[in-house]
Amino acid sequence: MATGRTHRPATRSRGIPEATVARLPLYLRALTALSERSVPTVSSEELAAAAGVNSAKLRKDFSYLGSYGTRGVGYDVEYLVYQISRELGLTQDWPVVIVGIGNLGAALANYGGFASRGFRVAALIDADPAMAGTPVAGMPVQHTDELEKIISDNGVSIGVISTPAGAAQQVCERFVAAGVTSILNFAPTVLSVPDGVDVRKVDLSIELQILAFHEQRKAGEDAAPEGPVPPVSAKQQRKGPDGDVPAVMPA
Repeated sequence: MATGRTHRPATRSRGIPEATVARLPLYLRALTALSERSVPTVSSEELAAAAGVNSAKLRKDFSYLGSYGTRGVGYDVEYLVYQISRELGLTQDWPVVIVGIGNLGAALANYGGFASRGFRVAALIDADPAMAGTPVAGMPVQHTDELEKIISDNGVSIGVISTPAGAAQQVCERFVAAGVTSILNFAPTVLSVPDGVDVRKVDLSIELQILAFHEQRKAGEDAAPEGPVPPVSAKQQRKGPDGDVPAVMPA
């Protein structure tokens, strides 16, 4: 079985846009659900709705793969599952190491979706000597002193960082020096990497802040008075250090 070190996906060489690449996992997830229900074919409209995109965008994305549905029939589900899996590089084995086995790292180690999607957790690594040998998700945690040897022995090209922010850059640099070329970063910090190294950042706090923004906007819309807001007249304004600002009206 091939490893991540010996082969990389063909998407870049074939000129598939990054936005299309980002949507391929959405299509694959929807198609996998259809396959599990033994659905043989699906229309572009049905698949687009399941993936959360519009059908025109889906058809454009699939044209980059050389996949065109049959009019009146739609797309063959099993063929598309294979085609997208191959394009994403999921028809081979991708060994992954996770560094930082705290609460988040342990949760990632226990996530069952890695293996079913072509990713094999090759090692769990932590800087705490007390963690060495502790079983997590059926695997013994190894110390960071072994990082480079583990990467070399397993042909690892994808590394996951779930350490505290202060340790993430150092782990990143050791990854890169050892030959890791793709990093999934859960640490709440921005990593500096050389050209040729891909980083995907997952920051749960940022996602929650974005949701809070939208919740605040919705709450503000609910509380807004009906009808147009009357303009502020010149007499109701006064000069401030930064120009005209509305005057404070008396109660």
